[in-house]
Amino acid sequence: MILLGIDPGTAICGYGFIENDGGKLTALKYGAITTSSKARMQDRLEKIYDELDAMIKDYQPEVIGIEKLFFGRNSTTAIPVGQARGIVLLAAVKNQVEIVERTPNEIKQSVTGYGGASKEQVIYMVTKLLKLVEEPKPDDVADALAVAICTAHTVDNFQWRNIL
Repeated sequence: MILLGIDPGTAICGYGFIENDGGKLTALKYGAITTSSKARMQDRLEKIYDELDAMIKDYQPEVIGIEKLFFGRNSTTAIPVGQARGIVLLAAVKNQVEIVERTPNEIKQSVTGYGGASKEQVIYMVTKLLKLVEEPKPDDVADALAVAICTAHTVDNFQWRNIL
């Protein structure tokens, strides 16, 4: 099963494609879609959509995992992140891919065993779990891979196929 994890953002949208082969997780492709803060918002969102849509068509994930929005302290980023998140949802529905949403604590718990894990702990565990040669950069990419890992841990292949 191929899964895609997304850490949505308008400046940096992290993504990570992984394969779950009977519990063995392998990173297929990961990185970030970046946009210029000088570009018009609609152009930034179009770039995110176009690049994400092309990758979904290439890798054909069965599930896309995305973090549920939570803005405790930094509510100023809520609107741009929400817009990027909407683009991810649009790309998913246009490509007929199911979405699984998880909270930040669920993602950290799944990857590190502790829901209050630090960014450094998440990056370390993502690197180890996927047997990456080096830590994924920037942090948004590691977060996207963590979302993909959490999604792989929470979606049972057999049950999922029977739901569809």
